[in-house]
Amino acid sequence: MRAKIVYFALAAVLVVYFVLVGSRGIMLIEQGTAITVAFGVAVLVLPFIGAWFLYRTTKFARDAGRLARELEAEGGLPVDELVRTPGGRIDRDSADAVFARRRAETEAAPEDWRSWFRLAVAYHDARDTPRARKAMQRAIALHDGKATASRTVSP
Repeated sequence: MRAKIVYFALAAVLVVYFVLVGSRGIMLIEQGTAITVAFGVAVLVLPFIGAWFLYRTTKFARDAGRLARELEAEGGLPVDELVRTPGGRIDRDSADAVFARRRAETEAAPEDWRSWFRLAVAYHDARDTPRARKAMQRAIALHDGKATASRTVSP
């Protein structure tokens, strides 16, 4: 719950920032000279890119949460069996062992969104965030029926 509060607080701050930057861009355009109009248009592009990124990130988090709730209802969430250091960090060898099992599970059932979800969690535990995100995107696409045979992501 704390993570959601922080996320929405930061998103709200970002939206305020977008509004402030957008208003500065409009002010530059209203000056009417060629250079200020060019700078104003350039400044206006930034809030649109930021808003698009915020939307995509929020959609991804919402979709991943939806899959997690569905998998939890089925009793299929991966069990936390990782060994941790005294400081609470995940032991690398433990994460690698779990990852190997999740990868084999995904290779055995490449069209099962549940295995891709569990693989994404294993990637995350192994501190491989880019691959975790791609695996979760694959799980979401398979769940929603948007995955095609041409879109292959290797586990």
